[in-house]
Amino acid sequence: MPVTIDQARSDEFSPLELLARQVVEGFITGLHKSPFHGFSVEFAEHRLYNQGESVKHIDWKLFGRSDKMFVKRYEEETNLRCQIVIDGSSSMYFPLKENNAEEGTDKMTFSVYSAAAIMYLLRKQRDAAGLSVFNEEVVLHTQAHSNTVHHKYLYAEMEKLLNPLQDVRGKHTSASKALHQIADNIHKRSLVVIFSDMLDNSDTSAELFPALQHLRHNKHEVILFHVYDRRHELEFAYDNKPYRFVDMESGEELKVKPHEIREGYQERMRTFKTDIALKCAAYHIDLVEADINLGYKQILLPYLLKRVRMH
Repeated sequence: MPVTIDQARSDEFSPLELLARQVVEGFITGLHKSPFHGFSVEFAEHRLYNQGESVKHIDWKLFGRSDKMFVKRYEEETNLRCQIVIDGSSSMYFPLKENNAEEGTDKMTFSVYSAAAIMYLLRKQRDAAGLSVFNEEVVLHTQAHSNTVHHKYLYAEMEKLLNPLQDVRGKHTSASKALHQIADNIHKRSLVVIFSDMLDNSDTSAELFPALQHLRHNKHEVILFHVYDRRHELEFAYDNKPYRFVDMESGEELKVKPHEIREGYQERMRTFKTDIALKCAAYHIDLVEADINLGYKQILLPYLLKRVRMH
């Protein structure tokens, strides 16, 4: 049977919003077929009925399916503000699509799609979302709001990251400075969701974790999605032939045969990852390893679990 597409309704959504919706709906369907059966966005759209309160808002259809009494939640009951923070530096565009089109996505595309999916969940749950983007400084910062116009604005801004008007190379990272600034400008007790490869080669890179601690000091809950390409950035899985490696931020070049430096490189990356894990644990920051080749479940499930713990 042919499917009729409602073009007018389709035009209500941006391409990124439509993709986010598909990602979320596929994820929810997967949850229902997994050990997490019954754990879905319903926890945010409903709350358990409390004995003695009015029964007029009970969702009787849900009662019929679950044999439990849930009350529908409304806009005024929402108390979660989520600030999504995206690292907009040049290293996030690795691997460059012009050279690696056959090898899938890059870190920026993965981060934007993931952030868009979380934003779709926030809107579905009537929660407020804000967006911050940084490289050497904060280039975009919005407060968290829950209205439709605001969400569409955020999708439009994230689409700009997917289709930059200028060369993506040459944008350095100063995450510590940016995160301090963001921490001072977010509503207290927010959920802060950060997408970054944590590659800060600025003079203030040593201050990166104090900046993350600043977020916790201001009573924010923080999830850090450490975004990376495991095959290339961790395993250094390049063929045994000469390569010219170019730093996307500084432009520095290194000509080398991968097998000559692989062992030392892998050891330094293990140390780097261990350092991140230890410091996040010390600051009570939820660290999630996010390999760009493993899909979005690794993003959405930790987010939903965190949200449950916050309520």
